[in-house]
Amino acid sequence: MSAKNLQEVLDQSPSTVELLRNSQLGAYIYPVVPSEFTNFRREVIAWRETAVLFDQTHHMVNLFLSGPDALKLLSDTGINSMKNFAVDSAKQFVPVSPEGGVIGDGILFRLAEEEFVFVGRAPVANWLTFQARRGYNVDVRLDQRSPSRPYGKPVTRDLWRFQIQGPRAWEVIEKVNGGPVDKVRFFRMGYLNVAGDKVRTLRHGMAGAPGLELWGPYETYDKIRDAILEAGQEFGLEPAGARAYSCNTLESGWIPSPLPAVYTSEELRPYREWLPANGYEATNALAGSFVSDRIEDYYLNPWELGYGTFVKFDHDFIGQDALRRIDPDTQRRKVTLAWNPEDVGTLLANPVDKDGPVYQFFDLPNANYGSSNFDSVLDADGNVVGLSLFTGYSANERTALSLATVNPDVPLGAEVRVVWGEPGGGTRKTTVQPHEQFAVRAIVSPAPYSAVVREEYRPGWRSAAAAV
Repeated sequence: MSAKNLQEVLDQSPSTVELLRNSQLGAYIYPVVPSEFTNFRREVIAWRETAVLFDQTHHMVNLFLSGPDALKLLSDTGINSMKNFAVDSAKQFVPVSPEGGVIGDGILFRLAEEEFVFVGRAPVANWLTFQARRGYNVDVRLDQRSPSRPYGKPVTRDLWRFQIQGPRAWEVIEKVNGGPVDKVRFFRMGYLNVAGDKVRTLRHGMAGAPGLELWGPYETYDKIRDAILEAGQEFGLEPAGARAYSCNTLESGWIPSPLPAVYTSEELRPYREWLPANGYEATNALAGSFVSDRIEDYYLNPWELGYGTFVKFDHDFIGQDALRRIDPDTQRRKVTLAWNPEDVGTLLANPVDKDGPVYQFFDLPNANYGSSNFDSVLDADGNVVGLSLFTGYSANERTALSLATVNPDVPLGAEVRVVWGEPGGGTRKTTVQPHEQFAVRAIVSPAPYSAVVREEYRPGWRSAAAAV
């Protein structure tokens, strides 16, 4: 009998781990936006040297929350404090399960006293939608992300969403505006005049230098985009395609796709019975060399992902008891792994090595071959000391990098090995062909890896230590 919800999918499968490791979903797709406008190297270099236009219109959901209980819903579900969450500001919002595992994260905007929008991937939007139905006086509206494969069918959204980033971004912004623009504080909102329209903005720094995120009604997409590109021509502004966009997280240190920790808690059975049988949580593709019989071993807590400073026990929230039992000093911490050039060269040359072993294909610039990626990180004695979670290539650093979480006693500068490829010849995922594993040397490095980002970001978001 066909499963009607996620719980039935899990009940019909002997192993949640094997179910997700053999998902036929494939790799995560950044839809609709062309893969490249020029070439991904040029587009990546632009956010370091000139300016870049990121098109974030299609790959994230917008979940609109409004009403008297909207703030209470967010406070009850997020590890973040909502006490000083001002109108016209934003924060990185992180909910956890009753067991303390991160469900996901994204950016939460406070548009008005009782009006919010969450922008991010599906797991958090699903979680908030479900919780909103449990006695909260709140209206919920979902603007679903664009289909991964529209097959030529028209695609529309409620909103377009762009970012102008890079060392010359502010020159572009002020030319677009027709005059000076107030540099409001990081993660604070303002307005920008674009082609006769007044649009909302968020002070951001995704590429390290000061920039803005801006959004507005989808029907003005072409007018706004054309105006920005025309204004940016003299400053070297480049539109970034989907291939370049996925590289930014490697430099900025954000781990984008933790496995949502919703598969085991008995308290979450009603949630799993509410989730569809073909949704994100049911089809999410686990990939990589780390294999455990327990799906709980793939859950990540806030400290492992660099969100420990967001945890505030000044309010009651789901998962707080589990987080109180965690000693932050003993948790793994987020780092960047800089992969050995010689070993990466071996992987890149492997497709034309007709006589050698076959390794899992290493694609450029995004090498991930699942939705949630877990590769074992080994010390010199072969012990697992961490997990490599997102892998690719930075044209700015001319280095293959991965974002990882490692044991607290693994120092910066240590050499470790990342096991590339899956055991036993690989799973049945559509992104995998039979292969052997290959241990890649890597140096444990800071996150963010980019010195520009480490020095320019407001502490506490993707860099260091203050709370949001």
